[in-house]
Amino acid sequence: MQKDLTVDTKGLACPMPIVKAKKALDGLQSGQVMEVLSTDKGSVNDFQAWVKQTNHELIKHEEEQGVYKFYVRKS
Repeated sequence: MQKDLTVDTKGLACPMPIVKAKKALDGLQSGQVMEVLSTDKGSVNDFQAWVKQTNHELIKHEEEQGVYKFYVRKS
């Protein structure tokens, strides 16, 4: 998947993955894609709720060896 930015929040607990993702997304143009890496299990629900509130698009999320990857397209 083509991504414009990767934000590494591994090792951080809620709410820091969302806080860092929001800050990073503010610097992107509409339509660009951000990848967020997290080890916080709660981030799955957090990201789903966050994109609904902000109207950004969660393209997909996956888990690989304990690392959650979220792909968010800026609205």
